[in-house]
Amino acid sequence: MPAYAIEIILNRQLADCLSMPVFITDTAGNLIFYNEPAENVLGTRFEETGEMKVETWSTIFKQQDDEGNLLPPDSLPLVRTLKEQNPNHKTFWIVSLQGKTEKISVTAYPIIGRAGNFLGAVAIFWQVKDAS
Repeated sequence: MPAYAIEIILNRQLADCLSMPVFITDTAGNLIFYNEPAENVLGTRFEETGEMKVETWSTIFKQQDDEGNLLPPDSLPLVRTLKEQNPNHKTFWIVSLQGKTEKISVTAYPIIGRAGNFLGAVAIFWQVKDAS
């Protein structure tokens, strides 16, 4: 693992302790970590995929709207946070690598260092349960 800023390391340690799925990216959008709960949603382990470029992770997991249309990567909260360096949120469907379809809500936020520099972004997500 390359050397990362302490803020990235601390976010990764926090993600390891959470029961909610978490993605962490660097400033270029490379997926540098996802936790065990995210592995369950995505259908693959981080140890199997390792770090992934934004072009890979933003298309490999098939994000869809309520009508089943594929969402463009630029509409995803994590991609928007990377571009805008602001928090973003969206609810959509995801098809895992195992073919499992789930509705999820995603909130992404930027990681800003103590010196005010942009270091990457975090996305935390959860399965949306039907209210019926």
